[in-house]
Amino acid sequence: MSHNKNKKSDISMSLLEVKNLVVEFPGRRGTLRALDDISFSIAPGEILGVVGESGAGKSLTGAAIIGLLEPPGRVASGQILLEGQRIDNLSNEEMRHIRGRRIGAIFQDPLTSLNPLYTVGRQLTETILAHLPVNAAEARQRAIQLLKDTGIPAAEERIDHYPHQFSGGMRQRVVIALALAAEPKLIVADEPTTALDVSIQAQIITLLKNICKSRGAAVMLITHDMGVIAETCDRVAVLYAGRVAEIGPVHDVINQPSHPYTSGLMASIPDMTMDRERLNQIDGAMPRLNAIPRGCAYNPRCPKTFDRCMTDRPDLMDAGATRAACWLHAGAATQAEVTA
Repeated sequence: MSHNKNKKSDISMSLLEVKNLVVEFPGRRGTLRALDDISFSIAPGEILGVVGESGAGKSLTGAAIIGLLEPPGRVASGQILLEGQRIDNLSNEEMRHIRGRRIGAIFQDPLTSLNPLYTVGRQLTETILAHLPVNAAEARQRAIQLLKDTGIPAAEERIDHYPHQFSGGMRQRVVIALALAAEPKLIVADEPTTALDVSIQAQIITLLKNICKSRGAAVMLITHDMGVIAETCDRVAVLYAGRVAEIGPVHDVINQPSHPYTSGLMASIPDMTMDRERLNQIDGAMPRLNAIPRGCAYNPRCPKTFDRCMTDRPDLMDAGATRAACWLHAGAATQAEVTA
């Protein structure tokens, strides 16, 4: 019983709560459901990793949260709550005040986030002035401090440079500074290190981790790199075909995955200590949105399928330390409910 009480208090403390989110794309040949009943929460100061293959719905989840779904995509049902306030049904104008001020965003390619015609200082000060009650001189000082905090040397001079005068790693630091400019509570980081080389990746990840811990900001880190997830996150959600396959503490999901798909993902990571003829892979491909199989969407590729997988679609259920949408844990979940 106490377990349920804890759950309730967790929910009330959530900074972000996504409840039964459904995102659809209406088209001439019918409506495609890209996200199907996704639920998760992020606590203040927590880093939640969202991982999955291309097309699983990772970036779409982030876009729905920051209110930047590409038309004709729309939130068909479900709710997105930020600090208890519903934000998925706000107008564009209302959402503009939240975006930047309460939710920051870091995208894959820093060049798309920065205006090439403005100095980085102008972009930072404009953002600060738009959201915070400061004057121009204070905004400039804040901007210089942000550049220093994100590890840009000679920030007093660099503030007057244009985006093209920065290297890729430095540009991504500027984008992180821009995302943090109005002191948001949540940052949605969509593949923030993919466009960078490996040595810079580690620096950016460490920076993101430290700066968010020191400012108490929570992060939703979207990536397909399990190494980045393992280094950075507190919890991880594994997405497959627009649904959450498994969610739980990062250590448990990586070392003791409860969903066959997560096990397959983990097995696909090459082990440097072992010599092998072939790399592991998950055979087949993720289903297209217009051809998602009945029952569990993973059943055509799963080595552990049985009859129920072909007919009934599983929801997240308790599976030891994590929660997994897999019928293999149905007995354990029912047992846990009975004892509770």
